[in-house]
Amino acid sequence: MEFSTGSALRFGWETFKKRPWFFVGSTFVILLASAFCEALTSGIDAVLTGSTEEPSIIGTVINFALGTLISMGATAFYLAAHDNPDTVDLSALWHPRPFWKYLGVSILLTLAVVIGFLLLIVPGIIFGLMFMFATFVVIERELGPIDAMNESNRITRGHKWQLFGFVLLLLLINLLGLLALVVGLLVSIPVSTLAFTHAYRVLSATAGVSPAVADAAL
Repeated sequence: MEFSTGSALRFGWETFKKRPWFFVGSTFVILLASAFCEALTSGIDAVLTGSTEEPSIIGTVINFALGTLISMGATAFYLAAHDNPDTVDLSALWHPRPFWKYLGVSILLTLAVVIGFLLLIVPGIIFGLMFMFATFVVIERELGPIDAMNESNRITRGHKWQLFGFVLLLLLINLLGLLALVVGLLVSIPVSTLAFTHAYRVLSATAGVSPAVADAAL
């Protein structure tokens, strides 16, 4: 199967339509968990520093840890939803392993993109596209941060321009969801994330599993 923006978006929309209220509800749970994380750390900062505007070390660490768990759960959930949309349930949102590998790849991705943007923006975009599937690789194959980033780069090789347009379209869809009284995000987020996951699945299948990655996973 060849990857195309149209086929990925169709998959996202058709999958969403199978269980629309379930996907709306699961998205609400993820957003609620993120809001709780922010409220909790703001409260901790207020107690420790006397202001919610001044972050504390403890609050920052807790925010990063909880944010990582939420992101891991969302990634695992959408992988499961892509493969088994009729049977996936909310329990898929709890996926705390491999925490340290996921945390490591998240930090490296952030550093790569930030440094890239400091180097005249274009390198940041390139790094973002190269490593866009690294977190999926960590959740699915439990590879270490460097191996996951290398694998993402291999999967996306030869598709950068196509993926650039794809990501821009997903951002536009979610912007429209935000403008639709914010409630539109409850539809645009699952549709776009299912489409993103489909892109990962199709490009992974096209690239195959490299011998080096297979050995690293053993």
